[in-house]
Amino acid sequence: MSLLFSPIKIKDIVLKNRIVVSPMCQYSSFDGFANDWHFVHLGSRAVGGAGLVITEAAAVSPEGRISPDDLGIWKDEHIEGLQKITAFIKANGAEAGIQLAHAGRKASVSSQWKGGKLVSEVDGGWQVVGPSEIPFNDTYGLPKALTKVEIKTIVNDFKLAAERSLKAGFSVVEIHAAHGYLIHQFLSPLSNLRTDEYGGSFENRIRFLLEIIEEVKTVWPETLPLFVRISATEWAEGGWNEDDSIKLAHILKSIGVDLIDTSTGGNIHYAKIPVAPAYQVSYAQNIKKETGILTGAVGLLTTSTQIESILVTGQADLIFLARELLRDPYFPLRAAAELGQKDVQWPVQYERGKFR
Repeated sequence: MSLLFSPIKIKDIVLKNRIVVSPMCQYSSFDGFANDWHFVHLGSRAVGGAGLVITEAAAVSPEGRISPDDLGIWKDEHIEGLQKITAFIKANGAEAGIQLAHAGRKASVSSQWKGGKLVSEVDGGWQVVGPSEIPFNDTYGLPKALTKVEIKTIVNDFKLAAERSLKAGFSVVEIHAAHGYLIHQFLSPLSNLRTDEYGGSFENRIRFLLEIIEEVKTVWPETLPLFVRISATEWAEGGWNEDDSIKLAHILKSIGVDLIDTSTGGNIHYAKIPVAPAYQVSYAQNIKKETGILTGAVGLLTTSTQIESILVTGQADLIFLARELLRDPYFPLRAAAELGQKDVQWPVQYERGKFR
């Protein structure tokens, strides 16, 4: 059997295969609510054969959104629309996951097709926050440095969001600590210049993330998987790097995190990133090798043979696909045929289109 299409058990959840729909912002919400677009977008990837479907970054507070059009889970009213989506995903053989996020200093910008520009408070934007008063670049807002009381509030926001996620029917929670958003901003010595217990040393800079995980675990069942997405390197001198990521992964494994979703970059606007097929996979491989924690590989992964090879060579345990699944929601069904997995189940409604 193809390793890509072999099941994997994480806690009490069994994924039917190793293909994960990576979180992808859709910028299609109003006031954080999921709608028909999210139902069709996420549901079609479950129909298409993915083992785990993860929502886009869901903001844990209104101020945690990247844009005014982001998905949210900061109030109980968001639960019902998400329940409809998770029920459909599970009815079609996949598990449902949600990524919990706060954008920090990269918040209050318009969605990509609206220009991706700073949205002023007059036009419906908000004051952005961060560990320090350092903007992402000169087109983003100047963040207000969070007080310790405000940090505790955001930690609690993540806890409440995880509690709502469980009520909404999700079986996997991923904490977004990558791509230059708030948790990553605390991790990095380039964006975190604090002099209190949340800044300075490695131990202090990871404190915010560890407090979030600790609080999330008080409401998230021990039987269900908890993932963390990190940027394994910032591609910038003096920034967060692979050694830091390995050190963090050891700690995350010891406190009950099940998998590191291993991406890179996003926090330093001048970083030179050597983008190429599978350019981030080595980071997942090294974290897995050095710590023994499960890892997910992501980044320009586009063919069935490529991703099968990543698994066979032990570089990662799950494959997170993004753009390839935008191009083809049914890529998993096609990949199964290409890898000779003729026993992979198709939706009965689509069986007459099955590759023979």
